[in-house]
Amino acid sequence: MLSCNSFDGCDYLQVECRFRIRSLLFEVRLLPLFFKINSMSSEKFDSHKAPEPVGAYPHARKVGNLLFLSGVGPRERGTKIIPGVELDENGEILSYDIEKQCHSVFKNVRAIVEDSGSSWANVVDVTVFLTNMKADFKTYNRIYAEYFADNQPCRTTVEIKSLPTPIGIELKVIATI
Repeated sequence: MLSCNSFDGCDYLQVECRFRIRSLLFEVRLLPLFFKINSMSSEKFDSHKAPEPVGAYPHARKVGNLLFLSGVGPRERGTKIIPGVELDENGEILSYDIEKQCHSVFKNVRAIVEDSGSSWANVVDVTVFLTNMKADFKTYNRIYAEYFADNQPCRTTVEIKSLPTPIGIELKVIATI
């Protein structure tokens, strides 16, 4: 308990004390909500149709009624083959066909979404990473419109310098279940 018998800043201490008590009460009221969110179960999914992840992460994770996909590229499952990509002996890209990569990446995303218990129609957000926006955007945008003709999720497209494997496109997707 604070006491201010002869302290000149007594009013300040009383205000500070009331503020801290109110803050503490506010935090105590929010505590159950915090624990509910943090204790929400999550389940990870791996598709047997999509390419294996290139790191220690699942294809997707379900939290509540949302499905979060890890970044998905156009590789083929069980191989290092990337549709539409020609590599030299050092693994450097000689040429690539963004149209073939787009079709392959959409096929891989669909496989993960469906194997995780959702559907293409439930995709609500797509983040697209392109390594050459200037050269590839027009083709990618046309193919994207074909795949999302009925369902039009939110979308963000960004250009990045490179991806972990020699690919020109990667998608990160959120869907509902």
